[in-house]
Amino acid sequence: MKRALVTGGSGGIGAAICQRLAADGHHVIVHAHRALDKAEATAQAIRDSGGSAEAVAFDVTDRDACATALATIVEAGAVQILVNNAGIHDDAVFPGMSGEQWDRVLDVSLNGFYNVTQPLTMPMIRTRWGRIVTITSIAGVMGNRGQVNYAAAKGALHAASKSLALELATRGVTVNAVAPGIIETDMSAGAFDAEAIKRLVPMQRAGRANEVAELVAFLASDKAAYVSGQVISINGAMA
Repeated sequence: MKRALVTGGSGGIGAAICQRLAADGHHVIVHAHRALDKAEATAQAIRDSGGSAEAVAFDVTDRDACATALATIVEAGAVQILVNNAGIHDDAVFPGMSGEQWDRVLDVSLNGFYNVTQPLTMPMIRTRWGRIVTITSIAGVMGNRGQVNYAAAKGALHAASKSLALELATRGVTVNAVAPGIIETDMSAGAFDAEAIKRLVPMQRAGRANEVAELVAFLASDKAAYVSGQVISINGAMA
């Protein structure tokens, strides 16, 4: 049984990924920042379905807190599947964007990637098998008005994933990014009405969290052993 950590596992896409990885027989560590109750509920639902899961809480922007929490997690065994899903958006047109808005979004997505991934890399390498999947966004591929900070963070994660994939290519560890488009979640609720979705998405519907989870599960499997350094979009043919 491989151990999988999903950051932001208490949210819509994160919870779907946790449940899907558990269905593949992995022990899933469901991460949250403040919403530990939601992470616990996801872990309990997995256990109730016969799977193996636990919940943890720490702030991905706090490097020392990450190091402490991850050291405890690794004591029970290396994390061989890491899904970097934690992220926020704080939208504003760039001329009106505050420094706090810029820093906050990059801190969670980009610094959070480093703070979680870096301490887990060597333990993963030692097992000679690993999967690192980072959830990004179509904004990091195409850009988006009002989201210069968010697009910058996600685009940087694409570059980081490609570079890390090169470093780990001979170590049995793959590194990929998944860039969703418009997905039905609580975070996106109200952002796009039905008409907007029909106008923006060639498939004329929003994606579902379980569809993103299926792609992540493939990338986390043995079947994807030769897939690395890729940014894979899942967006209903938007780009």
